[in-house]
Order: sequence, then structure tokens, then C-alpha cells
Amino acid sequence: MKNKLFSLVIVFIGILITFSSCEKTTTEPNSSIETNATEYVVSGNTVTVTDHGEGIGNKTFTADTVWLLNKMVFVNSGQTLKIEAGTVIKGKPGQGEQSSALIVARGAKIYAEGTANKPIIFTAEADDLNGSVARTDKGLWGGVIILGAAKINTIPNKMNIEGIPTTEKRGEYGGADDDDNSGIFTYVSIRHGGTNIGADNEINGLSLGAVGRGTTIDFIEVFANNDDGYEFFGGSVITKHLISAYCKDDAFDWDQGYRGQGQFWLAVQDPDGGDRMGELDGADDPEDGTPLGGGTVYNATWIGRGASAGKKVMTFRANGGGYFYNSIFVNQTKGVDIEMKENLTASSSYKRFKNGELKVENNMFYDVADGTQVGIFKVSAKDGVSDSDKSIAEADWAAYIATANNSVDINPGITYPTSTNFSFNPVPTGDVTTNLASYPTEFESVNYKGAFDPNATNWAQGWTLLFK
Repeated sequence: MKNKLFSLVIVFIGILITFSSCEKTTTEPNSSIETNATEYVVSGNTVTVTDHGEGIGNKTFTADTVWLLNKMVFVNSGQTLKIEAGTVIKGKPGQGEQSSALIVARGAKIYAEGTANKPIIFTAEADDLNGSVARTDKGLWGGVIILGAAKINTIPNKMNIEGIPTTEKRGEYGGADDDDNSGIFTYVSIRHGGTNIGADNEINGLSLGAVGRGTTIDFIEVFANNDDGYEFFGGSVITKHLISAYCKDDAFDWDQGYRGQGQFWLAVQDPDGGDRMGELDGADDPEDGTPLGGGTVYNATWIGRGASAGKKVMTFRANGGGYFYNSIFVNQTKGVDIEMKENLTASSSYKRFKNGELKVENNMFYDVADGTQVGIFKVSAKDGVSDSDKSIAEADWAAYIATANNSVDINPGITYPTSTNFSFNPVPTGDVTTNLASYPTEFESVNYKGAFDPNATNWAQGWTLLFK
């Protein structure tokens, strides 16, 4: 009996040692950490999370606790993070390697399933959710990064994600599985992020590196980020109901062979800041890498900065292609341009257009450029392109646009925010139900253009900061 009891004690001690190697909980902020265990420091209803290398393990962030990220916190490969509806996660301030962010590594899973009544909120430590942080304050913490094993078109086919030090192996993304599944991410609001990790290198609100189409991403808000709202680094993920609001750089950015699908995307650029609403690149290095990049988007509503800001609706460049249908683009100085390089046959977005891999059709443009097709749709010829080749390319593009069923002078009835008034209404009151492109089976078939049904309530009400 004594021998059995002794054996049980040894087994129990072994279990405790194994558990403590993955997680260390303490109420003493100055406790020293002698292992790579993730540290959880409890203070009232706040738990500060510090990742010392082993990731968070299999963990649930509960809604009765505020979870404070201290520097970069990883969900390592093989681990699963669950986040309850209504949970608030905050990030400490800091730059460089001190930046706070949540990174879901390749091979890990996240199940962050908020609801319209109980969204999951990521924000800065200083934000009490009741006005302690100005609505447009940016760069107060990092952001959220999800990494997968879908295809990218770089050489090599695995890269380290932007915003993470290149020495951090857990920041690697890319592979060969376009059906890769990183989990579920729904009804999530990401606020006031985008801290610097280096010169002109900020973290995006939501970075998606080689995320596969097995992942569910729906009803997401990125508000007041100091870089892009969303950036897709390759991958094939399907997204719906994305909001980018008041971000400093681009609202939506894709590159490295992104081939995913999007529907019901809303962009609202800060009248006092922000760049393009869409930066649509094909590749980094090599520029003709495969798979060729180009997402497909239906039912976007993009609201720009106004006539005097000098910014574009979107740019296709770096051999990027893509497809936009049944969308509304308003209130921007410049329209859509496609990049041309070297000559008529060189790899470029112009060549992708000629190959039928870049289309902008059945959309509405209003208060964009000078309100004409010639003024809205341009070819951007780079240095070295001859005048004759440029003229041919411009004629090709203009001839296509003339038959692409885009309206340029019909008011969709959308109001815009201003520098002094955040109030606006993206739900159209004009006619947005005619001249629609047909929907492929994988998209939701609706009878209107833009992200909002003119005969329904605003789906972004109630859970976003934008419409608080």
C-alpha cells in the first residue's frame, strides 16, 4: 500500500511539473521566471499575459476577465486559443520587440466567436471603452496576426510576417494547403493598433499570412489603426463583413499571391489621413511568381477622404490582378489605375488585364475624380514604357471600361463623415439595385450593390466602435 501511495505521489508531482512548464500563474508582479513558461499575473479582474517562448498552450480567455498582452503573445503550432463572446483583450504600449500583439502561428487554432450583442474587443491598455482614448488615436499597441499554411508566391514559399522580428521563427507563414484552417474569428473589433516595430514598419490591424479557405473570418472591425486595416499576404481565405475605418494607410492591401474572396467589405477613410482604399499587389519577389495574385470582391462600399486629399480608390500593381463587382466607391480624388511596366507584353497588371485576370465591372463610382470614365480609370505607365505602348495600353483599358457597366454619375445616396462629424450613413437611399453582375455559387446572391441592403438595418450597428 505504501509503495502504491508513493507511486501515486510521484505521478501527481510529474503532472504538476508538466503543467507548470506551459503556464505560470502568479499574483506577484515581480516574480522571476526561470523557464520558458507563459506567465499570467492576476491583478483584480485583469490578467497580464507574458509569453516567454512556449506560447499560451490550450487556453480559454473568459469574458469575466480583462486579458492584457505584454509584448508579443503567441498561440504556438498545435495549440488552441478560445475566446468567449464579450471578452476584452488589451495590449500594452511599446515599440519594436516590446510591441504587444496576438499572433496565431501556423499550425495553431483560434476560436474567437463573438456575437452582435457580445463582440470580442481588442484594444489598448489605456482604453476604458468609455472615452478615455480619443476615437482616432492610433498606434497605442500592436494588432492581431493569423498565420497559415496556404500558398504564397514568393521564393522561398515560406516567409516571416511583416510586423514581427525576422529572428522569431513562430512568425513564419506559407505552405501548399489552400484549405488550411486556422479556426474561427467572428464579431471581433480591433481598435487603436499599429505600433511601430521599426522605421516605417507598423503592424496592420489584422494581418492574414497564407491563411487558408478552411478558416472562418466574418464580421470584423479594424478601427483607427496606424497602418493598413487589413493585409492579406497570399493565401485563399474567404472573408465577409469586414470594416476598415479611420486607418492611417490603406484600408485593404493584398500581395504575395492572395487569391481569396471577399463580400460586404466597408472602408471608411479618415478625412484627415489614410492612403488608398485598395492597394492590390500581385507579388513581392519574384514579381511574376505563381500562383498569380488576385482576389475576388463583391459588394464593397468604400468611402474616401474627399476631393482635396489626392488619394486613389485603388491601385493594381506588381503584376496584381483581381475582380470587383457590384460595389460602390465614393468621395475620393482619384479612381482606379493599373500599372504597366516595360512594354505591352511584360509582366504587369496591364498584362493581367489583357489576359482577362483583372476586371472592374457593374460598380458605382460617385464623387470620384472628375466624374468621367476617362478621369476615373487610368493606366500608370512606369519609367521606360514608350509613348506608343502607353497610348495602346490606355486605348485598350478605355475600350474595356466603356463596356464594363460601371456608372460614374449616379448618386447611391450615401453620406460621408467629415473632420468634425463622425456621423454618416453607408446604407444607400438611391437606386443600387439595377445593372447587377451575376454571382458565382460561392457568393451570397443579393439584389443590390454595395455592402448594405437598402431595405434592411445596418449590419454594423451595435457591435462596432464605428457606429457606437
